Amino acid sequence: MTRESERVIRTLLPLAAMTIASPALAQIDQGPAAAPVPPERMASATSPDGQIRVTLVIDNEGRPHYWVTRAGKPIIAQSALGFLLADAPKLQRRFAIENRTTLSRDTTWEQPWGEWQNVRDNHVELKVRLKETTALARVMDVTFRIFDDGVGFRYEIPDQPNLKTVNITDELTEFAVAEDGDAWWIPGGEWNRYEYLYNKTPISGVGTAHTPITVRFKDGTHIAFHEAALVDYSGMWMRRVEGTKFRAHLSPAAKGPKVVRNTPFTTPWRTMRIADSAPDLYMSQLELNLNEPNKLGDVSWVKPGKYVGVWWELHLDQTSWGGPKVGATTDNVKRYIDFAADSGFDGVLVEGWNVGWNSDWFGNGDAFDFAKPIPQFDMTELSRYATAKGVHLVGHHETGGSMTHYERQADRAYAYAAKNGIEVVKTGYVADAGSARRVGPDGKLMMEWHDGQYASNHHLNIVRIAAKHKVSVNPHEPIKDTGLRRTYPNWVTREGARGQEYNAWGEPKNLPNHEANLIFTRMLSGPFDFTPGVLSLEGKGGTPILSTIAKQLAQYVVLYSPQQMAADLPENYAKYPEAFQFIKDVPADWSDTIVPNGEVGDYATIVRKERGGDGWYLGAVGDEQARRSSVKLDFLDAGRTYRAEIYRDGEDADYRTDKRHSIRIEQRNVRKGDTLDIRLAPGGGTAVRMVPVG
Repeated sequence: MTRESERVIRTLLPLAAMTIASPALAQIDQGPAAAPVPPERMASATSPDGQIRVTLVIDNEGRPHYWVTRAGKPIIAQSALGFLLADAPKLQRRFAIENRTTLSRDTTWEQPWGEWQNVRDNHVELKVRLKETTALARVMDVTFRIFDDGVGFRYEIPDQPNLKTVNITDELTEFAVAEDGDAWWIPGGEWNRYEYLYNKTPISGVGTAHTPITVRFKDGTHIAFHEAALVDYSGMWMRRVEGTKFRAHLSPAAKGPKVVRNTPFTTPWRTMRIADSAPDLYMSQLELNLNEPNKLGDVSWVKPGKYVGVWWELHLDQTSWGGPKVGATTDNVKRYIDFAADSGFDGVLVEGWNVGWNSDWFGNGDAFDFAKPIPQFDMTELSRYATAKGVHLVGHHETGGSMTHYERQADRAYAYAAKNGIEVVKTGYVADAGSARRVGPDGKLMMEWHDGQYASNHHLNIVRIAAKHKVSVNPHEPIKDTGLRRTYPNWVTREGARGQEYNAWGEPKNLPNHEANLIFTRMLSGPFDFTPGVLSLEGKGGTPILSTIAKQLAQYVVLYSPQQMAADLPENYAKYPEAFQFIKDVPADWSDTIVPNGEVGDYATIVRKERGGDGWYLGAVGDEQARRSSVKLDFLDAGRTYRAEIYRDGEDADYRTDKRHSIRIEQRNVRKGDTLDIRLAPGGGTAVRMVPVG
């Protein structure tokens, strides 16, 4: 199927057609003791393959609820819908179904960059209009999009006489997970934003969690909860109410309601990927499909690539962002430019180049100027030098969480970046959660959350300003990814998790299972600027990183980002030239992705095909245990021979010993249908490059 081929069928169903297909299924959805529901109080639709069914029912008090089943098995039990409002009765009771429509859509669209070049969007949409039976007669639409691999739903509030401005205290949206099982999650609403190691608990042991949160039933069914298209709205946390029932909890505002919107408006999509296995969860593109198409037009200027920079030395405390040890000097940056050019990399990140770093900037970046270099940093000369070497500078705008201050400078700052050949800017919002600064309408200071409605609007505003100047954005300490990179392709990557810097100074450092957790949790939301590839395996003070060298190479495949950093010091790469070769070879943009195996928090193997070429790359990572697996090379082209360049753990490799640097590098020819055996040492990994030779 091409992008041009599209099948769209819109049907306004008769009322009786919206009932559940059989009495048996009705009992599954409603419970064995439930009384039959009249057709006028029910709406239902299934995924294109008929396996996932969503049912919306109005109970005897006029409250809307929904259910989700898969192959007849309960996934989400009876779950409430609605809103708490600050200045009006809540939107929850005395509703009736006014009408419902269905829409089937099967299209394919192309990403300008990504893990898959072509994405299929095949879903059935059920839209139910709910109207109050009271004198207010307020109207609320609930729209479900049902895919073969999950469900997304959102509220749509139309313009109406009795609802002009909606002041939302919180949502009443529930996710009543149908049974207990395992859950992998990080806490929501805590000071360190998203930067936590993952918990594994029973589903019934979760507290308040950020999304994505991944759960697994005893029969192996996996569900990943998240959201899509977070625009002009607060980010959603999931708060466990009782047992395995969760309720949406919106990120707070500095003052007043959590969300204020004028009608008409839509909320973000609440999403559930549903699959038989962890690899199948990863293969879903549900959130991307729930976002609007590219709004920027020609984005050929958005270019994936790899970069090095003045970053790791800062975290090792060899140099600093400000003061007498500042690392952003003209001579030091030229050294990195030379290294990037010699290695075939695209960019050089410089942090600490601009005025403001000598202030007390943590949580207060009001002294930063993003178009004024420090005296030690000659922007004009370095821009010229980088261009002559065929690379570009990667900008850095640390805001200290001062969002209003940054917005006031943004147009000037991105014009300055564009003038100096800076194609990508890494932004930062280093402030405790709930302590990001903005200036209110009355000129007074207000403290916001990193994922509240104000932050949601702020980040999108910065992305749009950057796009005007044809600059891409890579925010750190960001709002979470909800697929908006489809709509704004210059929003190329972000942090939003515990990255490599914790291996410099973290207590504890990232644990051996960290990547295997990230792949099936954080990575389900989108690209992650983890900053991989520290081959020295040493943090601050020479402390050991809990990894093998082969695992550092595998990170380039399993932890996707279209802007990938070679994070280690140039002198450390000089010590390991054979391993460094993989970092030089591995692309940052892909046309296809496959996940042959994996379990959350234990291990994962990911295979990707380079965009614009015929090479395939494999990355495999494990946890603290030694592991073995095999991958059948069915993805290779028939009739062709490939040279497999294999970077694997040495027989004595172990993250707990001084043998963590032990690595075997070997080659052999492979063909379609061959099997590649993978051995992972404790804390280990494998990286493979497969290029056609005949």
